Amino acid sequence: MINTKIYKAVYELAEKLMKAAAKDDRATFEALYAELQAICIDNENTDKDHPEQWETLADFTEELEDALPIYQKALDKAIAEQSKDHIASIGFSMATFQVELGQTDAAISSLQQAQASAQGIEDNDLKAEIDELLEKLTTG
Repeated sequence: MINTKIYKAVYELAEKLMKAAAKDDRATFEALYAELQAICIDNENTDKDHPEQWETLADFTEELEDALPIYQKALDKAIAEQSKDHIASIGFSMATFQVELGQTDAAISSLQQAQASAQGIEDNDLKAEIDELLEKLTTG
């Protein structure tokens, strides 16, 4: 379970990052990103570590190549916690980046893992997105 204080901080940073990105405010975006990264690094391998912080960091990592290892770290933590929701959402996000990078086989693999975890979650929109992208890649 994610620490409430950390969740709130990560959520607020995510909102501010979206606003900075929308305004194309590089300086603010980079400062907020560094703040989010610091939270992740400070909490890493402590009882405050949680896949959600890493997933959020990866979501805001602009270089796709840099984002993938962060998603992988989030995924490893989600698997360790057996958090089906996080495994499904991280797997889907990873797959979308892998598709953009032309890594179709890796994307299919990420989606299959996400799909397996998604069986036990309530987020029907996410399930549909996973199924749709997987079908597109495997029948394309």
